[in-house]
Amino acid sequence: MAKLYFHYASMNAGKSALLLQADFNYRERGMATMRWTSALDIRAGGGGIESRIGLAAPAWRFDADTDIGAAIAAEQAAGPLACVLVDEAQFLTPAQVWQLARVVDELGVPVLCYGLRTDYRGELFAGAGALLGIADTLVELKAVCHCGRKATMNLRVGDAGDDAAPVIGGNERYVALCRRHFVEARGA
Repeated sequence: MAKLYFHYASMNAGKSALLLQADFNYRERGMATMRWTSALDIRAGGGGIESRIGLAAPAWRFDADTDIGAAIAAEQAAGPLACVLVDEAQFLTPAQVWQLARVVDELGVPVLCYGLRTDYRGELFAGAGALLGIADTLVELKAVCHCGRKATMNLRVGDAGDDAAPVIGGNERYVALCRRHFVEARGA
């Protein structure tokens, strides 16, 4: 039975690496998959998904106007899909999350989404909020704060320009912290 999964964590928890590992497992068994990532993510040259540990694969790209459901249905019509994997799922719109739910419910294709739960201000991303609300399975991945506690927050560091604009980045842009150290660092 197909399900909609949301694997969420702060930065540095290995979300992209786990997505690529799951994708490899399907493909190694001769099963077709469809990988997606946000068009905002240009770290891998804008053409795919890349983890900090060096794993990479090409991917379809979505922005707020992409009809992900239609694209997946077209791929499924061309040949059976065993799984759809979505990186940077926090940037999905709520409508796109519902499209993915229909892929699960109507096409019978499992969808595995990986992303952040909250932004650098501690506020829910729209896509993450929709996934938290309707996903069949929620999986919290663990990252570790410098104090050894579970890191659940993402502190943006350095000059990021417009405070409200999304900035994609890794260790040079964000630090994963526990809530206590996040609050201390922000001076809130």
